[in-house]
Amino acid sequence: MPTKPLYLDHAATTPLLPAARDAWLEGAAIWANPSSPHRQGRAARSALEDARVKIAEMLGWTGEVVFTSGASEAIALAIVRSKKPLCAVSPVEHEAVLRHAGAARRLPVDASGRVDPDSLGGDGLVAIQQVNSETGVIQPLDEVASRVRESGGVLLADCAQGAGKLPLPGADLIALAAHKFGGPIGIGALLVRDWALLEPVGGQERGYRAGTENLPGVLAMVAALEAGSNWVGEAVRLRNKLEAGILAAGGEVIAAGAERSPTIGGYRMPGKSSAAQLIRFDAMGIAVSAGSACSSGSLRTSHVLSAMGLDDKAASEVIRVSIGRETEEGHVERFLEAWREIAGKRAAA
Repeated sequence: MPTKPLYLDHAATTPLLPAARDAWLEGAAIWANPSSPHRQGRAARSALEDARVKIAEMLGWTGEVVFTSGASEAIALAIVRSKKPLCAVSPVEHEAVLRHAGAARRLPVDASGRVDPDSLGGDGLVAIQQVNSETGVIQPLDEVASRVRESGGVLLADCAQGAGKLPLPGADLIALAAHKFGGPIGIGALLVRDWALLEPVGGQERGYRAGTENLPGVLAMVAALEAGSNWVGEAVRLRNKLEAGILAAGGEVIAAGAERSPTIGGYRMPGKSSAAQLIRFDAMGIAVSAGSACSSGSLRTSHVLSAMGLDDKAASEVIRVSIGRETEEGHVERFLEAWREIAGKRAAA
């Protein structure tokens, strides 16, 4: 009998929720361009603006919402159009931030990859993520935001892995992607505290992003947010069970002592390369990854783990396991059985 697939790579993308799929189809029926002045266009515009208000309300956001194609575009828009130049980033940021970082100062981080708020300074744009996509470590963004504002700066937070699961931080600019919390791929948003932070570019989205708005995607994103995050409490229990089993089998939990998202974990299997582990897990029908999805196919050492002080050998033995709302206790048990087999450990009698 073929092995039933087990998906534990929800940080890369998570399944589209049925409610989001239904909302997308409803949006596709409102096919007119929201920028058109006729009746059909006005109906599409009304649905779009209603969705904009709902998203802000559900996220507890009092500023503006600019719809984008996802978090990467939102990050690029925030950095490129910011009236303050990017002056500092954490070295554990996603590549979507680092590719725009240029000569911006790399802030020091501790062994868990957390930024020291005392290292902040300057009156430019500072980019620090909410949740690390490889380790799940949560940055102290409320304290960071306070320090950044004291210096006259602006804080951009990549919340792709936190939005829809954790409360948003008090940042000035926030990037999010719907496909990380049950919405479709290809839609996201940049949350903007004040329009005065950005230079307009012309076009749609009040002149801050050109291109016809993706109304079906926007409505599906609303539906995914409406589904709520009540499942995250169960993720805490499952993650605890997962990590207890990994430790019992001689594995290592990356940044075990730090505050971490219950949905993402980095785990080291000493003596087994991450590439070998991925091949074995995949052969057993289990989908996990090595680092973020954007770089997991690369042979380079993870820049995140290197910044945290892991040597190349240790970093090359780390995989990422990420839990979603579909994850069950039996899935964790199956993963642990596979882990023990790959690691050459027998289950306790």
